Amino acid sequence: MIGSLVARYRAFLRLPDVTRILLFSFVARMPLGTATLALLLHVRALTGSFAVAGTAVGCYLGASAAAAPFLGRWIDRVGPHVPLLLTAVAGPLALAIIFFARAFHLTEAGLYGAALLAGAFSPPITPLMRTMLRQRFTDDTDRRMAFSLDAVIVEAVFTLGPLCTALLLTVASPRAAFGATMLFTLFAAPAFLASRALRYWHLEPDAKRDLLGPLTEPRLLAIFVLTFVITMTFGYLEVGYSAFGTAHTWQTLGPILIAVSSVGSAAGGLLYGGLHLATPPARMLPRLLFAMTVPLALHVVTDAPWAWVVWSAGAGLVTAPALTTVMLIVSELAPARYATEAFTWSATSIVCGFGLSAAVAGRIVEDHPAQVAFAVATCTIAVAALATAIIDMRHSSASEPLS
Repeated sequence: MIGSLVARYRAFLRLPDVTRILLFSFVARMPLGTATLALLLHVRALTGSFAVAGTAVGCYLGASAAAAPFLGRWIDRVGPHVPLLLTAVAGPLALAIIFFARAFHLTEAGLYGAALLAGAFSPPITPLMRTMLRQRFTDDTDRRMAFSLDAVIVEAVFTLGPLCTALLLTVASPRAAFGATMLFTLFAAPAFLASRALRYWHLEPDAKRDLLGPLTEPRLLAIFVLTFVITMTFGYLEVGYSAFGTAHTWQTLGPILIAVSSVGSAAGGLLYGGLHLATPPARMLPRLLFAMTVPLALHVVTDAPWAWVVWSAGAGLVTAPALTTVMLIVSELAPARYATEAFTWSATSIVCGFGLSAAVAGRIVEDHPAQVAFAVATCTIAVAALATAIIDMRHSSASEPLS
């Protein structure tokens, strides 16, 4: 089985430009893994306040989530080059204002404003990448493999990014870590352009569009809501793991559990992408979500750190396949004229779901054991699984043909 899996990936990676696109997209997405942590620590060092730092991070994420659909619609209308150029300039400039905040004598309001600008003009690498993959691969097996590798890259970014930030904190300072994020953001758009991904971009500038764009498609709207609910689970996990480590007076245990979950997710993504599956994504998703409830529930019934390492790996094993399946459903349902905007709405759902659940989980673990956060996470993913099983999100024959 392993031999055939390796052979499939080897054949896939030999397709024109695929390896180059994946490698350069990893570089282009490094800000995803470094920006929020580096921003938090840099503003904390500037102001001496975690409250101010947390608000700045909230401004950054909130502006990114709010602006993404508008940026996606613009890309669908005019193509990716002009929006990429704008974000390649405006995003790093806003980060530079925060970097030199002390020299500019920025007030708290000034920091919040710069964070809002930095978030609103974040280079839209992930939705661009997913739209390109949708257009590049029309075969179901190739498309699933492409989206699985994309999910693995995102997991790698969220694993290596914090490690890079931690290393710079150890050998230098929070300002140096934030400076690295500023440089990663500066090189994001050039790296994506250098990947040759835009060779495969198809534009429909004259297509008829509705005011609400992809939100007029009920199935897409349903998957966006479900994505929000699914992603809430991950906020509970990140805060829950950190609280579990603190409760055991082992501060590094939380990051270790998060890293183990990410490694499990990457392994699950690679396995899922290399399998030949006849089950459509809309039918596969509830099965994956129901499977995820098992390791999450096991966190609730034990307090042993070694067991949590196993359960975290098990939960991670299903994470990338589930998110890959979500993206495949979006790819199937999104009309060509709304492709990028649809993926940005999906990204907005992810950011909002994670942010809300992290805030709620913080309140939970303040007064209760970490297991309570995992109990809530288990219920949340179970609700998402039931809803996904009930709602028909299969691609309708009456829908617009895929490009």
